[in-house]
Order: sequence, then structure tokens, then C-alpha cells
Amino acid sequence: MIKRTLGMAALVLACAGAMAAWPAGNAQAAEASVKCDLVYNLSGWSLLYKHAEGSGTITCDNGQSADVKIAVVGGGLTAGKYHIDHGKGEISKVHGIADVYGDYVQAGAEAGVVKSGTVQVLTKGTTSLALSGTGEGVNLGVSVGKFTIRKH
Repeated sequence: MIKRTLGMAALVLACAGAMAAWPAGNAQAAEASVKCDLVYNLSGWSLLYKHAEGSGTITCDNGQSADVKIAVVGGGLTAGKYHIDHGKGEISKVHGIADVYGDYVQAGAEAGVVKSGTVQVLTKGTTSLALSGTGEGVNLGVSVGKFTIRKH
């Protein structure tokens, strides 16, 4: 079961990588040199449909910062309930904080009981968001979805 789940996760991640490589203004990406960090809390559930909500703070190396709301929706072969406290994210290839807001493509595999963990790389055009976090809950499966960051 776990081997099958990890195989499906690899396929999902490969598809997400192909979507990220879609042409979207390579000249603009070369100029985007601001890096932003996200600290977040998130809780959610999944049973074929995945839903989670949370909040966080974004701080950029150009001095900009903002409080944000986070929403995750999607679907796949998933089941569970979880929360992540003090998760961290690194957002790269942006011109400023305004480029951070919007929808990111999410694909991942989750596995955990009691202590739950996640590591994911998401994309929005040429912008990438690397997330990591630990928490508690039970979750198992493979999912594809949307990770949205919006102003608080």
C-alpha cells in the first residue's frame, strides 16, 4: 500500500513539475530577486476531498511584510485530519510581496500518525514556494490541489 502511494506521489509531483515548466515569461523571472519567508499555522481534513485553512506572516528581504490567510483545497486518494503549527515556507523569484499572493499548484504525498509532517514544493508560474512543517494528526494518501495565499 505504501509503495503504491509513493509511486502515485512521484507521478503527481512529475505532473506538477511539468506544469511549472509551462512558458510564463522567462525574461521576467530573471529579474525577480526578492526572497520572502512564510511562518504559518494550518489545520484541515481530507476524505477524497482535501480542505485546510490557516494564517501566517510573510516577511521579505526587501523589508516588506504582511499577515496572510491560507487555504488549501483539492482532491485525491487521501484520508485524515491534521494541524501544522509554526510551519515554514520559502518563496523565491518574486519582485515584491504583491507577487506572493494567489494560487499555487500543490501535489504531494502525506503519511503520518500522531506526529504528522509535510514537505512540499509548490509553483505559481515562475514563483516557487517550499513548505515544511510538523504537527499532529492522522493522514495518508496522495493529493493534487491548490494552495492559496491572500491578504489578511
